[in-house]
Amino acid sequence: MSTDSIETKARRSPCVGSDETLSVFEKAGYGLGDMASNFYWKTFEVFLIYFYTDVFGLSAAVAGTMLLVTRVWDAVNDPIIGWIADRTRTRWGRFRPYLIWMSIPFAISGMFAFYTPDLSPNGKIVYAYVSFLLLMTCYAAINIPYGALMGVISANSLERTSVSTYRFVFAFTGGVIVQYFTLDLVAWYGRTSAGEGIAGTVDEQVGFFWTMTTYAVAAMFLFWICFATTRERITGDVIAPSTIRQDVGDLLGNGPWFVLMAFGFLQLLGAFIRGGAILYYFKYLCGDATIASTYLVAGSLASIAGMLLTKKAAKLIGKKRLMMISSLAMAASSASLFWIDVDQLKWIFAIHIIGSFIGGPGPVLLWAMYADVADYSQWKNKRRATGLIFSAATFSQKFGCAIGAAAAGFMLDGFGYAPPIAGVEQAQTPETLRGVRLMISLLPAAFYAASALCLLAYRIDEKTLKQIESDLRQPVI
Repeated sequence: MSTDSIETKARRSPCVGSDETLSVFEKAGYGLGDMASNFYWKTFEVFLIYFYTDVFGLSAAVAGTMLLVTRVWDAVNDPIIGWIADRTRTRWGRFRPYLIWMSIPFAISGMFAFYTPDLSPNGKIVYAYVSFLLLMTCYAAINIPYGALMGVISANSLERTSVSTYRFVFAFTGGVIVQYFTLDLVAWYGRTSAGEGIAGTVDEQVGFFWTMTTYAVAAMFLFWICFATTRERITGDVIAPSTIRQDVGDLLGNGPWFVLMAFGFLQLLGAFIRGGAILYYFKYLCGDATIASTYLVAGSLASIAGMLLTKKAAKLIGKKRLMMISSLAMAASSASLFWIDVDQLKWIFAIHIIGSFIGGPGPVLLWAMYADVADYSQWKNKRRATGLIFSAATFSQKFGCAIGAAAAGFMLDGFGYAPPIAGVEQAQTPETLRGVRLMISLLPAAFYAASALCLLAYRIDEKTLKQIESDLRQPVI
């Protein structure tokens, strides 16, 4: 057999790679990348609206509009980054290099998005738009290749579920760090000295900038470690060349991908409405904003515990069924807050912990299933576009984040929320307090329940997955 014929067969093989068991070291290394991302993502989820209204100085409506408008760029930018990443060729692979190339811009953009300049009101609005747009561009340019890397790190679906488990354990650990330390770091960095102003007061503008700088530098180093400890096993050169029209056509004909897009969008929409209300809930209804950090950390630790059981539970009852159960548990947990009295902190915490534990497998399964969808697309179309599939997935997540954060801003404005004036807290009306209560309970619960219903249309079952894996291992002669 000639060398040319061997190479031709290799190029035509639909899937070249290894489904070997990955080392704990590599899985943990991959997980550190999402810890890096969550230093930003969890900050967006919990503190972004608060930062723009109470620290940066925008009205809730202006902040909400800004977060919504900037996503128009994401609609164009994300698929382009995924398409480019699919066609990147380096000795390190096609996705890993971006973890090095974009880590420094990612850090710098994060720092300056949380900087409050001394500008006129209109000047601050322009700065907010430009800095946040730049931040989300850099976020996409590193996070889309990072997410796509999971689709080529192994050819085995259950092994990818294991990798996804490590990913989200580290991601939620990063979230715990943000939830627990952010307000303390803001206070520490922003506390004025005895000789400046009033001793013991906190400049939150300074505090948030240096807190985000700390997270940004840590994220940069974590992405470097992720690059050094992982490798790509499903090689891109074995897939037949395709045009962007073909790739987009394949994507639009991928029914399971649409289902996961809708699921992820609804999940994030609920999460960001709920997350945006948490600080206001504990500050104005419970009377102590510091409780929020403990509440968030307790939920994240419970989620991590639930994540650790994901692989075994998915093997026992299937990914789809487990993800539906997780979503419904989150819906029930959120809805219950509407009826629990704000002074019943033990019940508030207990139900939150239980819901978070059962809901823990959800994000693990979602991204493992996106990798399955990439395999399904290749199996169906004989072409692979992992980067495009994951970029579209990331866009749905970011769009859910944007709509959720914007909705939180619009709702606060609609409910009559009065932000501090010159650092002085304003009294909130009963209508505002009821609105905040709705935002942390019934409204997100409706979106979580709707996401569970979406999964009824997901058609890739465990039997189909085994067939896909088997077929993709066979070389095409």
